[in-house]
Amino acid sequence: QVQLVESGGGMVQAGRSLRLSCAASRTIFSINTMGWYRQAPGKQRELVATISNGGSTNLVESVKGRFAISRDNAKNTVYLQMNILKPEDTGVYICNAEYLGFIYWGQGTQVTVSS
Repeated sequence: QVQLVESGGGMVQAGRSLRLSCAASRTIFSINTMGWYRQAPGKQRELVATISNGGSTNLVESVKGRFAISRDNAKNTVYLQMNILKPEDTGVYICNAEYLGFIYWGQGTQVTVSS
């Protein structure tokens, strides 16, 4: 089993940056894929970025060039660096991990971007 705890959310103005952290309860080196999703009010949860245990990354088109996902295996933590934030990036950002065929979710951290 994997527990995930997100942090780093907040309220910022458009154009600013935030860095989200997702701390895992076990070594992330053993976790196949970790990712960040977001859910805006009234919308479905959508994938934002993923990173494999080999370090390969994928980002949704709308955040390419602005967001970056990374991992620190020594700290069992995955990060989402978000730059040039836009109001449409507002939502609850939720960490996700795929481990031994199961999917685990964190509780999420709120990001609010004002214009």
